Amino acid sequence: MANALHTFEENFRKTVQAQHAFAFWKGRVSLYALLRALDIGSGHEVILPGYTCVMDVNPVTYVGARPVYVDIEPHTYNIDINLLRTSITDKTKLILAQHTYGYPCDMDPILELARQKDIPVVEDCCLALGSLYKGQLCGTMGLAAYWSFQWNKPFTTGIGGMATTSDPDLANRLQSLTATELQPPSARAAAMLSAQRLVYRTCIYPRTTALATNLFRWLTRKGIVIGSSATCEFQPKMPDGFFRGMSTAQARAGLRQLRRLDSILAHRRDMARFYDELLPQAGFQPSTIPSWMEPTLVRYPLRVADKQRALAEAPRHFIELGSWFESPLHPEETPLQAYGYEPGMCPIAEQACRDVVNLPTHRRANRKTAERTVAFVQQFGR
Repeated sequence: MANALHTFEENFRKTVQAQHAFAFWKGRVSLYALLRALDIGSGHEVILPGYTCVMDVNPVTYVGARPVYVDIEPHTYNIDINLLRTSITDKTKLILAQHTYGYPCDMDPILELARQKDIPVVEDCCLALGSLYKGQLCGTMGLAAYWSFQWNKPFTTGIGGMATTSDPDLANRLQSLTATELQPPSARAAAMLSAQRLVYRTCIYPRTTALATNLFRWLTRKGIVIGSSATCEFQPKMPDGFFRGMSTAQARAGLRQLRRLDSILAHRRDMARFYDELLPQAGFQPSTIPSWMEPTLVRYPLRVADKQRALAEAPRHFIELGSWFESPLHPEETPLQAYGYEPGMCPIAEQACRDVVNLPTHRRANRKTAERTVAFVQQFGR
């Protein structure tokens, strides 16, 4: 077990140009470990965009800190830096820089602001493996970064995550924390996850994704399979057994994925180029992103006029269409007020939740997939 895990941690940290890496059962567990290692707790505030997954908010609540939501800018869906400036208080102890969909945040002003205020920055790279900011890899600019290997991320170990840092003091604190508190996954959970990876490789294609996703969510609610998010995680209270490490099987799957990483990322960039070419021909506005940004998109975000109808009709046409984000704290069943979010806090993000669907970029999608998808979404154009 130790050999596979150690090898995966070593290979991954080299891939993302970090000095230290720590593997976990899920990506959100890696964020929790970072918060603990940074001594963030009761009375502290953590700033993050109000356009994220609630599973990224949970670790903040688990350590007793208060999440502070900042609205996004409308083109890259990343945190609005002008609003970030006015959101910092004496209680702010961390800024989470989420690279949404794989679009890098504008890190220079974020890091300069953080330096002035003496606040650490942790990069949320769960959607941004391989993305570049001014030629620099996402995950190498903040004090630390965390990554997710869940089913629909840039590459997958089924579920899984990693925390990386090049700061020796933080690495020592992470090492001490994991050595004393991290629980191993159960043999049953590891075996179930391995079986699910086999089913995923065999059965999930663009034409089947919508139906398979609905079935998988139902099985997860029944406790028959291991989902990325259990029902008990839709509340700001840490469930039993949350702080778990990565299994040997996950690590081995990760090593296999790393060997193919260059082709995986190249394919995602190719898919984005296909959409950049096809969508203007279908009447959509071309994407407007800064020239300093070289994203590797986990999904291609697109604003449509009738998101709910597009999502409802996609399965009948065997079209894979994602719904990130359904809510400022995705998914839509999140009890927002339990997490301190009030409607109207982040109006630009809330509008994006009403508008944005996601087009597939993964390796089982291709140029033909892009053409079929664009032809389908054309009827829902802006």
